[in-house]
Amino acid sequence: MTGSRADGTGSSSTAAHRRGTPPVWLRYGLRPLPTPVPWAAVARASVALAAPLAAGFAADRPMYGALASMGALSGVIGDTADAYRMRILNIAVPQVFGALGIMTGTLVYGTGWAAVAVLTVIGLVSGMMSTIGAVASVSGLLLLLNSVVGAGLPMPDPWWVAPLLLTLGGLFVLALTLLAWPLRRKLPERVAVADTYLAVADLLAAAGTPAYEEKRQAVTESLNTSYDLVLARRARYHGRSGTMVRMLSQLNVVIPLVEAAPAVHVRRIMLPDAIPAAVRALAEDIEETRTGGDEPRLPPPGSPATRAVDSALRHAAAVVHKADPDPYNVDDRLGRPAALGVRVRRATRNVVLSGPSWQYGLRLALCIGLAQALTSLIDVPRSYWVALTVTFVLKPDFGSVFSRAVLRSVGTAAGLVIAAPVLAEVPVGWWDVPVMMLLAALIPALTAKGYAFQTAAVTPVILLLSDLLNHEGVHLVWPRFLDSLIGCAIVLVAGYLLWPESWHSRIGRRLADAVADIADYVGVAFEPGGEGDRAERVRARRRIYRDLSSVRSEFQRALTEPPPTGTRAAAWWPLVVAVERIVDATTAARVRVNHGAQEPEPAEVAAVQAQLRELADGVRASEVLVAVRTELPGDEEGVLAPLRQEVAAARAIASPEP
Repeated sequence: MTGSRADGTGSSSTAAHRRGTPPVWLRYGLRPLPTPVPWAAVARASVALAAPLAAGFAADRPMYGALASMGALSGVIGDTADAYRMRILNIAVPQVFGALGIMTGTLVYGTGWAAVAVLTVIGLVSGMMSTIGAVASVSGLLLLLNSVVGAGLPMPDPWWVAPLLLTLGGLFVLALTLLAWPLRRKLPERVAVADTYLAVADLLAAAGTPAYEEKRQAVTESLNTSYDLVLARRARYHGRSGTMVRMLSQLNVVIPLVEAAPAVHVRRIMLPDAIPAAVRALAEDIEETRTGGDEPRLPPPGSPATRAVDSALRHAAAVVHKADPDPYNVDDRLGRPAALGVRVRRATRNVVLSGPSWQYGLRLALCIGLAQALTSLIDVPRSYWVALTVTFVLKPDFGSVFSRAVLRSVGTAAGLVIAAPVLAEVPVGWWDVPVMMLLAALIPALTAKGYAFQTAAVTPVILLLSDLLNHEGVHLVWPRFLDSLIGCAIVLVAGYLLWPESWHSRIGRRLADAVADIADYVGVAFEPGGEGDRAERVRARRRIYRDLSSVRSEFQRALTEPPPTGTRAAAWWPLVVAVERIVDATTAARVRVNHGAQEPEPAEVAAVQAQLRELADGVRASEVLVAVRTELPGDEEGVLAPLRQEVAAARAIASPEP
């Protein structure tokens, strides 16, 4: 089947050259990230989106091919995990919600205000789902996205055809993704654990140097990734897999080594090269699944801090080299995953009772409702693009809403520049297949570069598929750009300006919560009368580091906001670093006590906790950083001396006015 697209000539306009430098937040969003091109994903996207089109033309059903390619597009966008088991969840589960969305949209197509009401409710549900987790977030996105498409475009009869075709397109992406699974020699989970050991080796090599803070952050991110992957695998096998138990054991025994690093760093002790080299050797053993190795040859330790490193490293080597760790003696620092039904009930309860969940859901519902109501009142052809723009701008759970709206406009304009000659010059038919192969390859290649680049890559693909459904040709281009501007305007007003927390930095509140948790951590670490619950200490410290990781994410989001939010956020950075140093100093002090140092007095511990809680209250109550000098008396040679110094430094950076 071949034909001609609607003729039309696009008017070209030359933008005036701006001599002024763009603002920082805009330059930040338009700067491509230095990421490598994922060639496997590029090839997979080309085949996944072009093959359904070819099948549709071969069967003289181009609309069917376009719908299957739309499902494949959602699968390509959702394929973001490394581990294959997580990729199955990331692709397969959202397809179910996508099918439900297209079915619901089809049922309310052409019903006017009934469609407005239904899509508003779906927007609420989609927004609230985002607070559950990554898979739920993508599922909510496809639920809303496909509902908007189904309510705005006529779908083939009967009603079940469109959901089936979209699902088949998504499952085709999953099948292509899993082709390499049997050929992959190394488990992603095992590689992640080995990478964690390499990150710890770099941390130990950097102890006592200015590079330590950067390496510690890398260790935190690596631990988060490894635990997420290994525990996701464990959730499936529930302890029956020997491979899983072994990886979890190897991951757990690196924790004492991480704990020992601050002890040598705060004393400015430079470790011998043999110690990080031994850790790197363990990483290689883990990646190659080698067992039965010799005990590492280490220099004799000369202080409580170096004895802690020596002890932790020898224990880690013993576990890594042991062929069959005892599955009933695995110290799971993060706790055994609950049963699936328990986790579903817990997630549902948390979503329903969560204030932020309702707030985000209501904000998305308001914007979707306004977009649908506007297009119901104004007769705009194919105006579903307005609600589509709202979905793409407001639904992603990262970054600044303001910057995404602006970058969406820029990316859409760039995508339309690519789409216009395709719609004007390429005839409907088999030529669409090679064109789709080229356009689809741009999606994974540009997605990692930034939001604007992803938008520029996705826009021409969606327009090409839409043209196969409604046959408007190049005349689609200008209305789609106007619709995008309208959608961005709705988001900026109803999804940004009307919600003060969107344009106010949340760094202070989250940082205050982390400081309050640190105060509790100090109490747990130095519980009078004993060493306390080690597992509880580790869980508390990992929870704090995760909190600080979210603070860093919020900091990156706030930097993309226009003034004054962006400039205020930058002022919080010194305090973020100071708080991280407090956690390290606490851990270092606990390690020294475990290896012979004298326990601190309860009064000294209580004084440190009081200062931390006062700091948390001050940070939570004010957006202005005010230096406050504070005195923390105590033994200058005692185990808590470095911790008191770090707390005093943090109080000097940010505290309430006296």
